[in-house]
Amino acid sequence: MKRLKVLLSAYACEPGKGSEPGVGWNVAIHLAKHHDVWVLTRANNRAAIERELKKNPIPNLYFVYHDLPPWARLWKRGQRGVQLYYYLWQLTAIPLVQKLHRKIGFDVTHHVTFVKYWSPSALAFLDDVPFVWGPVGGGESAPLAFWPTFGIRGIVYETLRSLARFMGELDPLVRYTARKAKVALATTEETAARLRKLRPKEVRVLSEAALSGLELEKLGSLPLPPQQPIRFLSLGRLLHWKGFHLGIEAFAKSGLQDAEYWIVGDGPERRRLEALARRLGVGDRVRFFGRLPRDQVLDLLGQVHVLVHPSLHDSGGWVSLEAMAAKRPVICLDLGGPAVQVTHETGIKVSARGPLQTINELASAMRLITDDMDLRVALGEAALGRVAVEFAWSSKAKLFSEVYGEIAV
Repeated sequence: MKRLKVLLSAYACEPGKGSEPGVGWNVAIHLAKHHDVWVLTRANNRAAIERELKKNPIPNLYFVYHDLPPWARLWKRGQRGVQLYYYLWQLTAIPLVQKLHRKIGFDVTHHVTFVKYWSPSALAFLDDVPFVWGPVGGGESAPLAFWPTFGIRGIVYETLRSLARFMGELDPLVRYTARKAKVALATTEETAARLRKLRPKEVRVLSEAALSGLELEKLGSLPLPPQQPIRFLSLGRLLHWKGFHLGIEAFAKSGLQDAEYWIVGDGPERRRLEALARRLGVGDRVRFFGRLPRDQVLDLLGQVHVLVHPSLHDSGGWVSLEAMAAKRPVICLDLGGPAVQVTHETGIKVSARGPLQTINELASAMRLITDDMDLRVALGEAALGRVAVEFAWSSKAKLFSEVYGEIAV
């Protein structure tokens, strides 16, 4: 396939980071092996990007930086106001990408981050260039049966999130972005269903998460721990929709007296989760480590046997991929991103029809994977194999290139 001139929109793009900044950076550097790539990103990413490129130059990769003027972003502080700022950033970038296209003449444009489907993309406003949108996510919702377990704060959050998404779907600029997409890539089936209502030319499901060759090598080399005691791990921000309360209740119900459940992360739900563990009589075997640096997280991952990831609406699920790459089977809900990543050969997916049913099935999965060492090992080996083939950044870049080849005719 011939080299194309590709313009990426990657608001979040930073070397050495995970989540959305990692998506933007990794898509850019891996695509540059196949194409000439220009990346539109925020100006506050510039210092980190230029430091990295000075140490490790990457041919055929160019960055264009854009931000609102200082007087127009005084109100933005950290995550406060980030969604409105992102919306305005996309709109104010339209003249810049139009000018850039007149100068360079792009063959394809591709929106990469933010990975959300209910905001417009500046790249949709280049009329004569094929446009790829995504992978984008956010169409996942916690089943209503679980809302009473969230508490008032959680219910308010879910209500506002659903309202914001509904308003986004009515936004004429979002609808225009969808209609201009030759291919819209959805992170999950749930998002794909919502995207189809916005009428892009074509919708495909593709996870946005992946791992680099170095990450695969590092995680794959983690040793397996001794067989006893069995240790389960949950990792992430302690938020209501992450479902850690379901994991703790399932652990208590499992009756595994010699097992431990480690929880890494911090957030507003921590005190409630600690109280829940004490009330259920497992407070001495549920350990809360708080937020830890990545090297310490990897050290803990090397000491556990199974990842429990009971998230109720996760577009990505990076922690699932990392555990799979470390040959740790995953117990997750059959929802969102983890449901795309985990198969019955690599872990156990539990349906989420209601809290009691889910807790019972999570507890059964914990007992099964504890009692059957051969199953545990087989799932872990298959998990590493799946990630290495399906969720490597090199593979994802080739998939994107194939899409470009289809539409850039």
